[in-house]
Amino acid sequence: MDFIAARLNRISPSQTIAITAKARALKAEGRDIISLSAGEPDFDTPENVKQAGIRAIEAGETKYTDVAGTLTLRQAIAERLGADFGTDYTAEEIVVSTGGKQSIFNAMVATLNAGDEVIIPTPAWVSYPDIVALADGTPVLVATREEHGFKLTPEDLEAAITPRTKWLMLNSPCNPTGAAYSEAELRGLCDVLLRHPGVWVFTDDIYAKLVYDGFVAKTVVQVEPRLRDRTVTMNGMSKAYAMTGWRVGYTAAPLALTKAMVKLQGQSTSNPCSIAQAAAAEAASGPQDFIAEMVETYRGRRDLVVGMLNQTPHLSCQTPEGAFYVFPSMKKALGLTSAGGAKISSCEDFVTALLEETGVAAVHGGAFLMPGYFRISYATDTASLTEACRRIQAFCDGLRA
Repeated sequence: MDFIAARLNRISPSQTIAITAKARALKAEGRDIISLSAGEPDFDTPENVKQAGIRAIEAGETKYTDVAGTLTLRQAIAERLGADFGTDYTAEEIVVSTGGKQSIFNAMVATLNAGDEVIIPTPAWVSYPDIVALADGTPVLVATREEHGFKLTPEDLEAAITPRTKWLMLNSPCNPTGAAYSEAELRGLCDVLLRHPGVWVFTDDIYAKLVYDGFVAKTVVQVEPRLRDRTVTMNGMSKAYAMTGWRVGYTAAPLALTKAMVKLQGQSTSNPCSIAQAAAAEAASGPQDFIAEMVETYRGRRDLVVGMLNQTPHLSCQTPEGAFYVFPSMKKALGLTSAGGAKISSCEDFVTALLEETGVAAVHGGAFLMPGYFRISYATDTASLTEACRRIQAFCDGLRA
């Protein structure tokens, strides 16, 4: 259709959203569906945070705010980053947006010119390459390896950098793998970046509070303060505070880039919801004990899922350091046929047959630019996870040559 802008041909609909929608539709038809496809906490927003939103409504805090967010929220975010990572951002260096996705859009659209390259380690969250392409940039996909824990190595980063490289996009803990970079691993990447002063870093830390077994999440500026003037640190309220529907993300960045992103946001959405901002300020500055309780629950679920998947024929699954995903390999199932007669020629065939034959919804690895795997979210109740894994085991038991 000629009426539609050509730039939309550069992007694809979100496959994670599409699979979640399909699972929801099947459930509406009466099918017994267990959806493990959505990246959304099943916990409720903490009560103190909800009450802060209610108080904002009752106090009439329902008007426009500063484009970059209220000063109260930006100060709370700066202080939270300082407490969590030892950084020294000011409120003027914070931009609050309508979710983390808009934060990424702001940074890419404000900086990329046609032909500028953005290095994206894969597997990666589905939206990264599309956002870069929509901003006229060129995604440079660098495949990580399972034997390296699905983490970018300094050698692979060095090899990917060209004179056109403008950004490295780093997500730790990672969606879809749950892999998290240790301080030493980040140190190796920072050393490469120090040798390339024209390359900026966009670090997506949205899952940084969801880490297990004593792992301590670090961020780039914390590990290497010399990179502060060319780093954008992105985070938000959705995962750690179970606030996906409130739509609050933010960036901390050098002031010149912050001003550019505010300029862009001022001509797109303007400020985020004032009520959500009041709730987010309470989340950032209020009690944090809720997070530890949530993390412990997730850890138990992670161990359950990894244990059951590793007892399943044709599957193997690493134990991730963070987030609430596992990314098992199904490569040994390729070429087999399901009990329902579906030929498994790809990871997409695998998850399609799994959904249709067992009612378990997962996301194929190809959606995250890494075929041969699939993603399961364990952000759901233990009983449902146990039943879903039992169905996956039965499905794999039924695969035949």
